[in-house]
Amino acid sequence: MGTIVCQTCEATIAYFEDEKVTTLYGKCDCCGHDREDGEEKE
Repeated sequence: MGTIVCQTCEATIAYFEDEKVTTLYGKCDCCGHDREDGEEKE
């Protein structure tokens, strides 16, 4: 089983099937640091 975790706030974003235990990092919608133009959300 794999887990996708937000690299900013450490919240669990999703789970996915995998042969090994895996942790991948991404960014969740609640974090203000993930806009494409690099600016924070208000």
